[in-house]
Amino acid sequence: MADQASWQQQNEAYLAKAFAWQRLRLTRFTSAGNNGAHGAAESTNSVENADALAAELEAFERESPPPAFVVLSRLFNLSRFERNLLLLCAGLELDTHVASLCARAQNDSHRPFPTFALALALFDEPAWDVLSPERPLRRWRMIEINQPGHTPLTVSPLRADERIVNYIKGLNYLDDRLSPLLFPLSPGAFHTNLPDSQREAVELIVRQLRRERSNWFLPIIQLAGADVLSKQLVAAHVTAALGLRLLRLPAALMPSQAPELETLARLIEREMALWPFAIYIDQQDLEKAALKDASTQSLQRLLTRSNGIFFLDTHDVNPDLNALGRPTLTLDINRPTPAEQQLAWSEVLGPDAGDIPARLAGQFDLNISSIHEIAESSSDGSSEAASVRAEDVWDACLASTRPRMDMLAQHIRPKATWDDIVLPESELNLLRQIAGQVGHRHTVYEEWGFAAKRTRGLSINALFTGESGTGKTMAAEVIANDLRLNLYRIDLSAVVSKYIGETEKNLRRLFDAAEDGGAILFFDEADALFGKRSEVKDSHDRYANIEINYLLQRIESYRGLAILATNMKSALDQAFMRRLRFIVEFAPHGHAERKAIWQRIFPPQTRTLGLDYSRLANLNLNGGSINNVAINAAFLAAQAGFPVTMSLVLQAARNEFLKLKRPFNSDDFSWQEERVATA
Repeated sequence: MADQASWQQQNEAYLAKAFAWQRLRLTRFTSAGNNGAHGAAESTNSVENADALAAELEAFERESPPPAFVVLSRLFNLSRFERNLLLLCAGLELDTHVASLCARAQNDSHRPFPTFALALALFDEPAWDVLSPERPLRRWRMIEINQPGHTPLTVSPLRADERIVNYIKGLNYLDDRLSPLLFPLSPGAFHTNLPDSQREAVELIVRQLRRERSNWFLPIIQLAGADVLSKQLVAAHVTAALGLRLLRLPAALMPSQAPELETLARLIEREMALWPFAIYIDQQDLEKAALKDASTQSLQRLLTRSNGIFFLDTHDVNPDLNALGRPTLTLDINRPTPAEQQLAWSEVLGPDAGDIPARLAGQFDLNISSIHEIAESSSDGSSEAASVRAEDVWDACLASTRPRMDMLAQHIRPKATWDDIVLPESELNLLRQIAGQVGHRHTVYEEWGFAAKRTRGLSINALFTGESGTGKTMAAEVIANDLRLNLYRIDLSAVVSKYIGETEKNLRRLFDAAEDGGAILFFDEADALFGKRSEVKDSHDRYANIEINYLLQRIESYRGLAILATNMKSALDQAFMRRLRFIVEFAPHGHAERKAIWQRIFPPQTRTLGLDYSRLANLNLNGGSINNVAINAAFLAAQAGFPVTMSLVLQAARNEFLKLKRPFNSDDFSWQEERVATA
């Protein structure tokens, strides 16, 4: 702070002498036009005083750090004449004497302002090219020209740009014309150690930028990948290594008109010199923009017309950048590897975490920023047992990954447990194998080296096939409950679109969001989405097949558990069948299974009286229908004011048979009819 105050005083002293020198130049110019000995003497004194001030100014310019005006002149390579003209325009704002002196010098009280004509006559080494739009004063918008009507350019009023005036005074801040477009970008966990894979990317970018610094155009840094926070963290570390700020420019906010865009490009490049920063552009925003094509063209024009460090955030590599005439450095930035995530969890949870880091890294696919944020939010500073803390961190991971998924699929809160589901032992064993593989992925894939040997075939997926109501959804709930994972039913109406290419985009967002937390994806009625590819007869068939091909790829690469449920197994494409690790057949329930379901269907809080489970099991109903019968019977009992009895259950069962339009024997309900009549 002391150094800043000292420099500010030095800067003010420099400006005071610079404006004093300028006033002397104006006075000498005015006196030179006067007649008589008095005018000649005054002019001589002005020359002597101006020369003395010029020597003092040169001494100031040799100071380190130099005054702001000197820095500005060097940054933009201003000639001596351009420096004097800019100082004259700045003096109009900062020196109260300049306006009247300009009017006297131009012999016109209505012209109390600088002009090109005045500067050409006033200063040494005049250069006509200062009027050119490509020279620094006009190119970088350092001066503003007010040229009303047909007024010649040389005599039009000139003013220094407000941002430039403040910079000369020592006030350095982002131009307020850019403030609505550029936002500070400070990703979480910025001060933490980067994982090796991302640190290597940072070092490569820094080396490339330093190598290309002397070139006219710096390379555009294209960061490809699905994880935005990891890319922002890499960009933040690059800019920190280069001593730059990092600002975000939403692509959708850029102007579409060429003149406005040209002004924006000039101002951005000027600001990058005055207030050093790099720009992070999230091109994925364009997918949500109403005018995607116009925004893309604006972005390309900005990158073509501006030199500086630009980070371009894309999901996939953008080949259009090659046509911009600028070098491009493209890197894939992925989340940390499971081993790196485990190390990050160990760092934030401490040495007493035990196997918690391995469990978290094996289930959740998170970036460094999210890991630190979750660890901070789940810590209350107490010395709880490790097992309790593990549950807190696990729940925090689940909560952090939910918001993105809730917009794309229906969240199911699993309540069913292994004690609730009734299946033959062989099918139960398959379900337990599925849960076991999900729970021990980290051990097999990472610790035992399977992930290092192959890139495909590591996904865990299953097909649940069988009639409606045989327990497919309940089985998915049981697995999710056992693993303590989020379960999502995919809403086909929110995924499938009639517009070409939109279905794949929706699926990509769905899978990308689900992979963060290893969520269980439950594709109910999967045959509607995973149907067989058809012979291509028109463009609709071709794009439908493309959708299925994309699904094949994502199902195979999905890091979590994907469950496909259908009662039309034959309708699925055979390519899906080959990629499925498990197929669980949910056959219609037999007598023993139906009896077990009836025995478990009523909660302990429900009062029952004299239920004959063997007789109820004789009713040929699947588990879903039995659940409907039990709930309807409970409502009948609540309405009647007494416990659930056989008569009420059979009455509800008969209604279920009628609803399903299934034939039944009236003798099966004769006892019910007798008891109802007695009642």
